[in-house]
Amino acid sequence: MLPRRPLAWLAWVLRGPPGPRGACAPGAAGSWSKRAGPLARRGCCTAPGTPEVPLTQERYPVRRLPFSAVSEQDLVAFERIVPGGVVTDPEALQASNVDWLRTLRGCSKVLLRPRTSEEVSRVLRHCHERNLAVNPQGGNTGMVGGSIPVFDEIILSTALMNRVLSFHSVSGILVCQAGCVLEELSRYVEERDFIMPLDLGAKGSCHIGGNVATNAGGLRLLRYGPLRGTVLGLEVVLADGTVLDCLTSLRKDNTGYDLKQLFIGSEGTLGVITAVSILCPPKPRAVNVAFLGCPGFAEVLQTFSTCKKMLGEILSAFEFMDAECMHLVGRHLHLASPVQESPFYILIETSGSNAGHDAEKLGSFLEHALGSSLVTDGTMATDQRKVKMLWALRERITEALSRDGYVYKYDLSLPVERLYDIVTDLRARLGPQAKHVVGYGHLGDGNLHLNVTAEAFSPSLLGALEPHVYEWTARQQGSVSAEHGVGFRKRDVLGYSKPREALQLMQQLKALLDPKGILNPYKTLPSQA
Repeated sequence: MLPRRPLAWLAWVLRGPPGPRGACAPGAAGSWSKRAGPLARRGCCTAPGTPEVPLTQERYPVRRLPFSAVSEQDLVAFERIVPGGVVTDPEALQASNVDWLRTLRGCSKVLLRPRTSEEVSRVLRHCHERNLAVNPQGGNTGMVGGSIPVFDEIILSTALMNRVLSFHSVSGILVCQAGCVLEELSRYVEERDFIMPLDLGAKGSCHIGGNVATNAGGLRLLRYGPLRGTVLGLEVVLADGTVLDCLTSLRKDNTGYDLKQLFIGSEGTLGVITAVSILCPPKPRAVNVAFLGCPGFAEVLQTFSTCKKMLGEILSAFEFMDAECMHLVGRHLHLASPVQESPFYILIETSGSNAGHDAEKLGSFLEHALGSSLVTDGTMATDQRKVKMLWALRERITEALSRDGYVYKYDLSLPVERLYDIVTDLRARLGPQAKHVVGYGHLGDGNLHLNVTAEAFSPSLLGALEPHVYEWTARQQGSVSAEHGVGFRKRDVLGYSKPREALQLMQQLKALLDPKGILNPYKTLPSQA
């Protein structure tokens, strides 16, 4: 039973929000019934006391495509397909309509929570027939607005698709549903002496299906490579409800096109991933973490080169952060630096099978680095508690930034020798317009996380950042998205990293697999391809 709401609120929902786009209402695609049924009584809602996030459609120049609007008859059909899995309460929908950074907001009135690929298939078949737009959603931890609706798309959540289907203790091959949380999968395989091949700061919330759909990188890519190499098979439901079962567990299968690669990194625009087969490496018996202070970025680069030569096969992570990052995690999260203040900090992780061998190699490296003045101070951890404390300094930078104000985030791939130059460039360019300009990331992968904070969203600051950041990246032959994906935010800047012919082919693939364009519209592909 819904609580009684003021008549003015109900009239607003029936009439549609003000403004030229009015996209929370059906518009030309349909009209609400004169009888105020359950759906008509449900609209966009913000919980009392929570600062309201502006609607995406009001902040950005985007218009609703001519999709149908959800009707009462659609709700009845969905309840038959997903019994008990249809959510229409505005307060329950609020979190699913807002991105993790709280900078984008859609106004979906319906969230579906299927448990099986068959239910997903029936949902998509119905939506395809009715021309209803669908927004697939996993843990909703994305940084580019790919997991939330732009307008009133139906949210299709994989949260209840969280079963491990099989695990082979000899090969280390895990098969699971797409809604399994990464941290829970990590615990599952670690109990069996394996680890997941990826690790992310958002591991406590993100889903493996979302990781695959965005081709997430993370903290272990240096050692175990990208998901395109460790994912062995996928089960995917296409826009018309067809179930594509490519859920193989074979390491080698050279029989024609590798179709799973189409869906890795496609962000739900070509199909909905419902199950994943992934190769898990053996759990290392010895893990060491060193946290070091560096006097300059040139020394960071030299340390990385030396590290690769001296640590070789046991090197599993090489992360860097600047002094501003350390200042922010200290100020907002009260995390203390374990080393003396430095312009840059490095986190090095080794993983191997022989603790004595690994400690000897790491000790020799640290002695050399300190003796040659590449690093000025450092600490090392082998016990799990201290290892986690050191990793927290790196993993929680995003959280600290989110507490510093509005965040402009850029996830760039660049030649390692130019990785930090854009940070220096922006500090000079922006001056007092920005509170902080920081750089950190996966140096071993050439991946910079460039972040600019301000008190609030500012069109003038955005204008100073874009397209400058993308033009600068293009001049270095870099990529405007290293691991976060494209989503809504970056769809119109792909031309800085992809040639026109590639964008046209991507558009053709979308038209082939989703001719009505119902899957995650307004995302990944340029609005004008």
